[in-house]
Amino acid sequence: MPTLQLILFLSIPFFLTTSNAASPNPFTAKAALIRYWDRKTPNQRPHPSFLLSKLSPLSALDSTTYSSLLSSNPSSLTPHLLTFCSAANLLCSPSLTSKSPKDSNFANYNNVNFTNYGTAAAGGQDSFKKYSESQRIPVDVFRSYSRDSAGHDEAFTTYSPNGTIITDNFTSYATTATGGSGDFTSYGRFSGVPELTFKNYETGSNGHAQNFTSYSDDTSLGDETFTGYGKGATGVPTNFKSYANHSDLIISTFKSYGEDATGPSDTFTKYGNNPGISHQNFQSYSENANSGNERFSSYRGDSDVGDDKFQSYGKGGNHPTVDFKTYGHDYKTGEDHFKNYGENANNPEISFTTYKGNPTDFKSYAKTGVVFKDYQNTTTPSAKVEPSGKTVNRWVEPGKFFRESSLKVGIVMPMPDIRDKMPERSFLPRDISEKLPFNAIELGNIFNAPAGTGLGRAIADTISECDRAPSRGETKQCPTSAEDMIDFAVSVLGNNVVPRTTESASGSGDKILIGKVKGINGGRVTKSVSCHQSLFPYLVYYCHSVPKVRVYEAEILSVESKKKINHGVAICHLDTADWSAGHGAFVALGSKPGAIEVCHWIFEGDLTWAAAD
Repeated sequence: MPTLQLILFLSIPFFLTTSNAASPNPFTAKAALIRYWDRKTPNQRPHPSFLLSKLSPLSALDSTTYSSLLSSNPSSLTPHLLTFCSAANLLCSPSLTSKSPKDSNFANYNNVNFTNYGTAAAGGQDSFKKYSESQRIPVDVFRSYSRDSAGHDEAFTTYSPNGTIITDNFTSYATTATGGSGDFTSYGRFSGVPELTFKNYETGSNGHAQNFTSYSDDTSLGDETFTGYGKGATGVPTNFKSYANHSDLIISTFKSYGEDATGPSDTFTKYGNNPGISHQNFQSYSENANSGNERFSSYRGDSDVGDDKFQSYGKGGNHPTVDFKTYGHDYKTGEDHFKNYGENANNPEISFTTYKGNPTDFKSYAKTGVVFKDYQNTTTPSAKVEPSGKTVNRWVEPGKFFRESSLKVGIVMPMPDIRDKMPERSFLPRDISEKLPFNAIELGNIFNAPAGTGLGRAIADTISECDRAPSRGETKQCPTSAEDMIDFAVSVLGNNVVPRTTESASGSGDKILIGKVKGINGGRVTKSVSCHQSLFPYLVYYCHSVPKVRVYEAEILSVESKKKINHGVAICHLDTADWSAGHGAFVALGSKPGAIEVCHWIFEGDLTWAAAD
């Protein structure tokens, strides 16, 4: 037996090692939290199963080892990162393969560094199929790929599907390539946070076609950056088809795209159709291009909420042709800004067919060659009236917000998608988490997650939100351990507290029937502490106090069978006076701040704390 294990064994009281073989190991995270819970909340309530399920699986020996390692120097953890992440059930970036494989049929490959691959290749095709499939954090690097190639084809099919945080860097891709094509089909579909960078892509190329089909469809959120794409290229056709379709939050930046190009041809078909929120930035797009041709067909479709910025678009070009067909929709909410659009261009042809914006600024716009057909500039979001008589904007997910009167036996209502879409992770033991710096740069270095990667961005965003000053009347904290969360809840609510969460995600996206309803603390007005998961290598929650609420538990039944399918927890905010007038709750329910209460379910993976009954 190793020395450290022997010491730990000998330190255990004799009766714990002999009297009851079924007794839990007192050095496990579970045993430690049970002791901590009993000490901090002496109400003899059941131990919180939710918190116990999120505890670190690290052994007592591993916890001691890694804690000692961090005590000497936090960066000393990095060489042991992969072992540590696996043992502690964390979300960490994998290590890249140093050399790319030599064959051209890349099926079932993961996390490979393709640098200088296919340089000066003549003909042939590389096929990337089932690449980085269902990886939590696929990290792929394509630098100087197909540079100076001639007639070389690249096909990316079923690339990085079902990933959690995708980081792909396409840098200096197909630079000065001649002929050939690149196809991105079913790329990054069903991913959590795609972080995709196309930089100096197609620079100076000649006739190297690009097709983006089913690109980033059905994703949760993420960024795509097209910088220096097709700059100075000749005759490069690019087709964006079914791009970011059915995605929740997509931010795309097209900067210096097609700049100084000759004969670029770009088609955006079903671009950003039916997403939750999208932000598109077209800056210096096709600037000074010669005979550029851009087509936007079915751009920003149903339920699109977000902003588009077209700045210096087609500026100074020679005979640019731009066609916006079916731009926007009756129910679109967001802003469109067209600045320096086609300005100083020679003989532009710009047409808008069925354009609907909200609102729209056309500044420094081309004075000639512009045609608008069926142009509508709405200043307020359109809405429809449901059979119930309530005004509901279509872009708000049905059932996401509701009134307190809906929590009654026999009410049929829509259930939003409350599934926990975060990657599975565990809390770190407090003795370890408190030794890690809560700083984006330092933590990014320790976890091999630089700022340019998806995980690096997630770390920075979480820390920024945690460091944000609290709102008026808010008390907030970001616990990095289960013990920290208990401490915060007790500090706000006292030691007679209970954490509650919805039992499962059953009923999500469907109609549900409300069964028996119970108001916590007799349905009296109270305050709670709500805790929401953050995207981070280990479990970190954003917890904040919520005054003037009522908390409910409700049986959720199947509409058809009337059988119980879930046990839901809902919280009703009674004071909404400080909420934004544009909050989704008011858009969905047709009211304004302070005029109504707003209720919502506690999502799977989140929890709310309130005084015990």
